[in-house]
Amino acid sequence: MKRKIFFATIPVFVLSCILLYNGASGGLGPWWRVAVTERNADNVPPPSYETRIFKPAKVDQLEKCPINPSELVGPLRIVFDQEQSLKEIAELNPYVTFGGQYKPKECIAQQRIAIIIPFRNRDHHLRHWLYYLLPILRRQQGDFGIFIIEQAGDETFNRAKLLNVGFVEALKENDYDCFIFSDVDIIPEDDRNLYRCTKNPRHLACAMDKFNYRLPYNGYFGGIVAFTKHQYLKINGFSNSYWGWGTEDDDTYMRVTLNGMAVDRPDNTIGRTKMIRHERDKGNEVNEKNYIVYNKMKFTMHQDGHKSLKYSVIKIEKKQLFTKITVDIGKPLS
Repeated sequence: MKRKIFFATIPVFVLSCILLYNGASGGLGPWWRVAVTERNADNVPPPSYETRIFKPAKVDQLEKCPINPSELVGPLRIVFDQEQSLKEIAELNPYVTFGGQYKPKECIAQQRIAIIIPFRNRDHHLRHWLYYLLPILRRQQGDFGIFIIEQAGDETFNRAKLLNVGFVEALKENDYDCFIFSDVDIIPEDDRNLYRCTKNPRHLACAMDKFNYRLPYNGYFGGIVAFTKHQYLKINGFSNSYWGWGTEDDDTYMRVTLNGMAVDRPDNTIGRTKMIRHERDKGNEVNEKNYIVYNKMKFTMHQDGHKSLKYSVIKIEKKQLFTKITVDIGKPLS
């Protein structure tokens, strides 16, 4: 009799243990949930209850940003009839961090980009440039830093040498892999003209309004150009020997072609740019001696450039929208 009672209580005991276990673990167990699912869901197979662990995404688990960003709008209306203050521009672009840095939060940028602008006495142009370029760069989802390289003093301007300085100084801030060298008075008219580097050096200002949106000649390589670090070093950077206006762009084009590279350009519609009209700056007049330098460049380009660069930093100013580096680059040989 005792044995029959004992065996009769076993199923009750087992069922009680199952219910107690499921209650202690925070809910009904798999057996009961499957039963409910099968009873309440018509023609729905019972779900799988294998263990899965979900963790929040970390920064290093973000996906790469798309090659063609989704927020681009295409053609833009660029006018220079109003000028905002730096404070107003900063308020319009709160995502730009101190020193003129930005990186997208939703994805990992395709490239780390240093934007280098040779500069002297062009503050009103810079405000126009920042007003238009900051929203464009954000939509293009680049990880960028903006460097204004100012030539100190009143000696003859040397644009190309300032570009070399910008390359060196930017690399002290970050391990950039793409360098955009841009004049401060040129604005893209289409945000599909991506501020990025490609397999060849890239000419972004290939259809400028002052040239009726055409190349003035096939070898024109001025305004805005892009180089990877490898491409820049391969041509030994820019020449340091062009003082005053003219010819340094042609020198750079020849460095590219003589080193076995081609020039990439966007479509003329996408590559449209607008220049802020102005009088030529004092200290940046046409220099006839630059043509003599250019005629010798095939023999001097491997020495004259990044390898021979000499300058001294006077001050580094971290502003909200950019980093400004004032330098002494010397003066032309008499």
